[in-house]
Amino acid sequence: MPPADSRRRGQRRTVLWSLPEVRWAAAATGLFTLGVLAQLTGSPDWLWWALYLACYAAGGWEPGWAGLQALRERKLDVDLLMILAAVGAASIGQVLDGALLIVIFATSGALEAIATKRTEDSVSGLLDLAPETATRLTAAGEETIEAADLQVGDVILVRPGERIGADGEVIQGASEVDQATITGEPLPVDKHPGHEVFAGTLNGTGALRIRVTRPASDTVIARIVAMAAEASATKARVQLFIEKVEQRYSVGMVAATIALFVIPLALGAELQPTLLRAMTFMIVASPCAVVLATMPPLLSAIANAGRHGVLVKSAVVMEQLATATQVAFDKTGTLTEGTPHLTDIRLLPHATVTENQLLALAAAAESSSEHPLARAVLAAAREAGTPLPATEAFTSTPGRGVTARVGGHQVEVSSPADLRDGREDALRALVDGLEQAGRTAVVVRVDGEPVGVLGLTDKLRPDAADTVAQLTTLTGVRPLLLTGDNARAARRLAAEVSITDVRAGLLPEDKVAAVRELEAQGDRVVLVGDGVNDAPALAAAHVGIAMGRTGSDLALDTADTVITRDELATLPAVIALARRARRLVIANLAIAGTFIAVLVTWDLVGTLPLPLGVAGHEGSTIIVGLNGLRLLRRAAWKRAASPATGVGAND
Repeated sequence: MPPADSRRRGQRRTVLWSLPEVRWAAAATGLFTLGVLAQLTGSPDWLWWALYLACYAAGGWEPGWAGLQALRERKLDVDLLMILAAVGAASIGQVLDGALLIVIFATSGALEAIATKRTEDSVSGLLDLAPETATRLTAAGEETIEAADLQVGDVILVRPGERIGADGEVIQGASEVDQATITGEPLPVDKHPGHEVFAGTLNGTGALRIRVTRPASDTVIARIVAMAAEASATKARVQLFIEKVEQRYSVGMVAATIALFVIPLALGAELQPTLLRAMTFMIVASPCAVVLATMPPLLSAIANAGRHGVLVKSAVVMEQLATATQVAFDKTGTLTEGTPHLTDIRLLPHATVTENQLLALAAAAESSSEHPLARAVLAAAREAGTPLPATEAFTSTPGRGVTARVGGHQVEVSSPADLRDGREDALRALVDGLEQAGRTAVVVRVDGEPVGVLGLTDKLRPDAADTVAQLTTLTGVRPLLLTGDNARAARRLAAEVSITDVRAGLLPEDKVAAVRELEAQGDRVVLVGDGVNDAPALAAAHVGIAMGRTGSDLALDTADTVITRDELATLPAVIALARRARRLVIANLAIAGTFIAVLVTWDLVGTLPLPLGVAGHEGSTIIVGLNGLRLLRRAAWKRAASPATGVGAND
C-alpha cells in the first residue's frame, strides 16, 4: 500500500468543464430536456422542433465530423450511421427519437473523454513523487540541484523525512525507507551501506548518503510512468459484441437505403413515395434496437454494482469482466489491509515481566516514534486498555530501534538483526519461529537483558479466503498471487487463502510480464491491486481492478473497475453479474435481430406502412430495453453474490 502522502501528491486534476466533449454533451442534454418539456406542455410545434434540432447540432456535430473524417479513410463509422439515422427519423417526423439517440452518443463520448484525461493526469502527476531537487555532496560541501540534473556517480544526502531523489546505493548511514510505492512491501525496509534505494521513496529517521546509479530518465518510478502510459496506449481497443460487425452492417444499411431510393427513381418511380419507402427502410433497419439490446443490460449491471460498492467504468469493461478466465491478486493492501498489527507476545523463560507488562513497556518506549511498527504496538496497547508508564530520555537509532527510560528501567525495542552472542540462543529461537510464521519480529530488552519478542504482521482481510474460493468456483481456475513482497511472507499468506501459484519479489515490470505471459497462453486476466507499482499491470490486464480506499491515484485512474468499499466479496459477485448481463445481451440481440429482419423483409417485398414500421421499430426497442433493465433489481445482485451461483468458466 502506498504511503498516505503519496496519494495526496502529484494530483493534476483537469477541470471537467474544460473538456469540449463534456460541454457539448451537457448542452445537448439540456436542449433535449427543454424540448421534451415544451412538447409535453403543449408549446407551439416550432418551439420544441427548434430545441430538438439545436440538440442535434450540439450533440451531433462532433461525432458527425469524426464520421466524415473516417470516410476519408474509407471507413464508415457507426457514430455517423447514428447521426444519419437520427436525421432520417427527423425527416419523417420522429424528431424525439433522433434527439434521444444524439444525447446517448454525446454522453458516451463525454464519459470516454473524462476517463482518458483522468488517466493522463495521474500518469503525469506520478512523477511528482520524486522530489524536484536533491542535495548533492561535493568537495566544496553541499549544493542543491535539480534532481533531473543528477549524474550516475553523484553522491546525495537524504535527511530524515525526505523523499529520495534518485535510484542509487547507500554508501553511508542507516535508516528505514518506505518503498511501498515501488515494491508494495507493507513495512519500511532497513537500509544500510550496500543496499539499493529508489527515487520517490520516503526516508525514515536516519540520514543517508547515496551514490546515484541511474539517471533520472531511467529510475524505477520513471519506468513505471512509461509502462503505465504505454500499456494504456497499446492495449487493444476491446469492442462491444455488436461493434464487431458494425462496419459491415453500416455499409450494408447505407447501400440498401441508397439503392431503395436511386433505383426506383431511375426506373421512373415518383419521388415522394420512393423517398418515404427509403426512409421507412432506414428507420426499421437502423440499429437503435440493437444498441438498446446491448446497452441497458450492461448499464443496469453497472448501476447495480455501483449501489453495492463496485464502480465499473464502462459497458466495455462490464463485458470484459464477463469473459474473464483468470484472477490475479496483489498482496499488500489487496488481500491484506496494508497496515501492521501486533499478533504475538512471546516471553523468554527467565523473564520477570508478564505479557501485559511487556506490552506496556514496549508501547511506552515506542510512544515518541513515528515508525509504523511503533504505531502498531501503541494501537495494541490501547486496544488492551494497558496504561503506559511515564517515559523520558527517548532516542532512536535508524535501522536498529528505540531506547527510552520507562518507569525507572532502560527499555530497548529493536530489530533482531544484531543478536549479540550465544547466550541469546533462546531469543534467537523465538525470533526464528516468528519469522518462519511470516511475522516481523521485534526484540524487547529491559536494563540490557532480553525479556521477550513481539510479532507483527499485515492482517489478512476477513473475506479474502471466501473470495478466493468463490472465484475458483466461478472461473474454474484458482487465482494466483503477484507481489513485490518477499517469498516467505507471500507463501504464508497464500497458504491461508488456498492460493498455490505464488510469484514474489516482483518489480512493476515483472508484474506486467507475468500478466502478458498469462494472456499469451489464452487467459483473460483480471488483476486486482492498489499501489502505484500495480498500475502498469492494471493497464495491461484484460480488466484491472483497484481497491478504492487504499488505492493510489494512479491505480484508481488506470484501473477499469474500482472496489470503492474495499470489500473483496464483491469481486466474484460483479463477475457473476457481468456474465448474466452478457447472456441478456445475446438474448436481446436475437429479439432485435428478429424484429429488424421481419420489418426489413416486409418493406422490401411488400408495402410496409410507415406507422406500422415505426411501431414495430419502437416496440422492439421497448422490449429489449425493459428486458435489460431487469438487472437493476436488488435480487439480481443478491443472486450474483450468492455462492450457489458460482458456475464454470464456460458459463
